Amino acid sequence: MKRRTFVKKTALSSIAGLVGTPIVFGKKMPPNYLPVVFQDADPYQLFGLNQEMVVLNDRPWNIEAKAHLLNENITSAQNMFIRNNGIIPKDIDIENWSLTIDGESVKAQKTYSLKELKSRFPHYTYQVTLECGGNGRSEFDPPAKGNQWTVGAVSCAEWTGVRLRDLLEDVGIESDAVYIGYHAADTHLSGDPEKEPISRGVPMAKALQNETLLAFQMNGKDIPLAHGHPLRLIAGGWPASASGKWVNRISVRDKIHDGAKMTGSSYRVPCEPVAPGENVEDENMCIIESMPVKSLITYPKSGAIIKLGRKLDFRGHAWAGELEVSQMEYSIDFGATWQRAKLDKPVNRLAWQHFSASAEFDQKGYYEIWAKATDSNGNSQPMVLPGWNPKGYLNNACHRIAVKVE
Repeated sequence: MKRRTFVKKTALSSIAGLVGTPIVFGKKMPPNYLPVVFQDADPYQLFGLNQEMVVLNDRPWNIEAKAHLLNENITSAQNMFIRNNGIIPKDIDIENWSLTIDGESVKAQKTYSLKELKSRFPHYTYQVTLECGGNGRSEFDPPAKGNQWTVGAVSCAEWTGVRLRDLLEDVGIESDAVYIGYHAADTHLSGDPEKEPISRGVPMAKALQNETLLAFQMNGKDIPLAHGHPLRLIAGGWPASASGKWVNRISVRDKIHDGAKMTGSSYRVPCEPVAPGENVEDENMCIIESMPVKSLITYPKSGAIIKLGRKLDFRGHAWAGELEVSQMEYSIDFGATWQRAKLDKPVNRLAWQHFSASAEFDQKGYYEIWAKATDSNGNSQPMVLPGWNPKGYLNNACHRIAVKVE
């Protein structure tokens, strides 16, 4: 709405500048008319989203779920967060879509059609947890710049595709290969075709994992456009920015990939702890790899009301980047004591795990249920916000819901 008001108050010549070309018959526009190019799209209709999803930004689109919308074991498209850096590609021609493997460390550049990828290589299906590195950013103080995600920038869908390792073996990789970087069909917000909105990557060890896919299906259907149709890289357990959408090129590098959002402070945290608000030089920032242990209560909604003497059944999911969650606990006394919750094993590596428990309350009043996961290396979620960092990454503090007993 702010953008809408701004455009209405802007001179015709300036509007033409925003459009990028003269507005033919612009002087004939009715007073206060808003050109269609500036009219706000309805993201709920555009992306088929649940009406309770929360729009954080529309240029580019960044949309998160509320905790209770993530109650499904396998996240559906209508409840899946959308994180973009550029403009979603239009007019995708599947018949002519191709993927090129190139870079300093390939023995020979190769290009595959989408049809060839699907027919030549075995298909694999995995449930994979993807979480934005900035999930939970809104809690940092001093505030960190960027989309103010709360808890809903996480998902665990079922992805089907071909293993990246199979393609790399087919192409042939030199011994000096250390990293891969992806390139995609989305365009920079500026409209400059020479600029990539994002081009991140992962080390070869991650690229060669069985679960690292070039996916063409999500939950048994073609991937929705907002989530990377027709081809998406899936590198679970790491910041979701490593799982590039609309991928049309993979570069095999003899150095750490230096594409857009790989350098500077992007998706990096201080190599050593710093004081809140402290300035950190780029050379003292380290790339985020495996995401930290975390959990989310997805049922009931925060604010549940129950009668005295009744148990409250609750449930949710837990995940731990490259690791497995080994223990799940909950507290109803603000972390003074903890009780064990039932924890399921993951369906496959890198999938989130489901937990459940029943809490009892012995008197009327206000309570909170806190959830705490511990990973297979013994690392537990902190009860309060973890170490501050300039970009507001990796907030894995215990999730909480409010409960009133009457």
